[in-house]
Amino acid sequence: MGKVAVAFAAAAVVAACSVAGVMVRKRVKSRRKWRTVVEILKEFEEGCDAPVGRLRQVVDAMAVEMHAGLASEGGSKLKMLLTYVHDLPNGTEKGTYYALHLGGTYFRILRVHLGGERSSYLDVQDVERHPIPSHLMNSTSEVLFNFLAFSLERFIQKEGNESNSQGVKRELAFTFSFPVKHTSISSGVLIKWTKGFEISEMVGKDIAECLQGALNRRGLDIHVAALVNDTVGALSLGYYHDPDTVVAVVFGTGTNACYLERTDAIIKSQGLLTTSGSMVVNMEWGNFWSSHLPRTSYDIDLDAESSNPNDMGFEKMIAGMYLGDIVRRVILRMSQESDIFGPSSSMFSQPYVLRTNAVSAMHEDDTPELQEVARILKDLGVSEVPLKVRKLVVKICDVVTRRAGRLAAAGIAGILKKVGRDGGGGITSGRSRGEMQMQRRTVVAVEGGLYMNYTMFREYMEEALVEILGQEVSQYVVVKAMEDGSSIGSALLVASLLQS
Repeated sequence: MGKVAVAFAAAAVVAACSVAGVMVRKRVKSRRKWRTVVEILKEFEEGCDAPVGRLRQVVDAMAVEMHAGLASEGGSKLKMLLTYVHDLPNGTEKGTYYALHLGGTYFRILRVHLGGERSSYLDVQDVERHPIPSHLMNSTSEVLFNFLAFSLERFIQKEGNESNSQGVKRELAFTFSFPVKHTSISSGVLIKWTKGFEISEMVGKDIAECLQGALNRRGLDIHVAALVNDTVGALSLGYYHDPDTVVAVVFGTGTNACYLERTDAIIKSQGLLTTSGSMVVNMEWGNFWSSHLPRTSYDIDLDAESSNPNDMGFEKMIAGMYLGDIVRRVILRMSQESDIFGPSSSMFSQPYVLRTNAVSAMHEDDTPELQEVARILKDLGVSEVPLKVRKLVVKICDVVTRRAGRLAAAGIAGILKKVGRDGGGGITSGRSRGEMQMQRRTVVAVEGGLYMNYTMFREYMEEALVEILGQEVSQYVVVKAMEDGSSIGSALLVASLLQS
């Protein structure tokens, strides 16, 4: 019996050692996989790093590209498009006006009534906001504009007897969030589509004419009085409330900026005369590019696989359409090189399956166990994710969003540098040292779902703007949010145009 007991004991020891060995190997393997994931994150974080010195290089590059774009057509990645808007709303406007806004994700229709007293009597009487049906984005011009005309007709019908414009031709601003080469404030041809739209037959067509034709076909007594870029609308509303507004930026599905420029600085249009001596310039800054931008392999792959490769490089690093997909690509690589997400979900292989609003929700998840992160990952086919992996996902979101916010700030600072509002007097101002020290109050109007709804993006942007400009100058720069600014401001522009 003693020998049998010894044998059993020896076997038990061997078995225990074997189990322990398996467990050790699993732990070693698990640590190795975790180290792989951490290395991927570290490499990505380093690639996205945007210290203030680098941001200032982006600022300088933006200002130089602006100057080149104003000097000649095709002289810069920035198109620097003339808008023929030179008189902005001043608060004396009266009457009822309409706006239709075609954006990247939604379209809006609204009615505004003005009483002629700045800010104290601006009555936005009705606003409709609808998602753009996906099939319209690659349909035909006729289908798209017939849909918009039908939507306007339904909006008008809902007014009943409420509107004071019964029997009177309605004046409409068409806010169009895509690059247009204007021939006047009320006409312009489409240069190219962005934000996922692909109706190629429309390139080169007059956008205002397309909408007016659709309205006429439906027998609607509506006049397209102005064709307005969304940034210009935001600038108009900002200026209406505060005449120190000289810049407007939109951060939504896409991104763009405009600003008020002296006409004598628009060299490519010599002899351009305006009553105000200035004109709003639509930068189309989504296409900005500089070697100083912190680009990673994930950005390169996203661009190569997009519908517009080698185009809109700046937009693809900071706009709402793309941030979620950058996060997705990092997670996909981690899942391919380790099993920390469990069995790899095929959903992570689908481009744009992770939307930026989901990134925002995960990034700003303040529950103790990051339950919102777990829920979103489960919706993407990844369940039972450990807390440390959920924290890793939040970190990825943070890296992507921090870079986007800081680059957005550099873009704004670049505009301020060009117009001499950065404390340095501008890149070609020729001002004396004493004059450069005099800083004027400057308001930047900002609109768009990314800025309005993503708190961390907004905070990173505003924090970086202070870093770039410095405390002394940044106290004179005011960033103001413009809710529905592009639509309301476009209606104000029509009022200003018709009463000037």
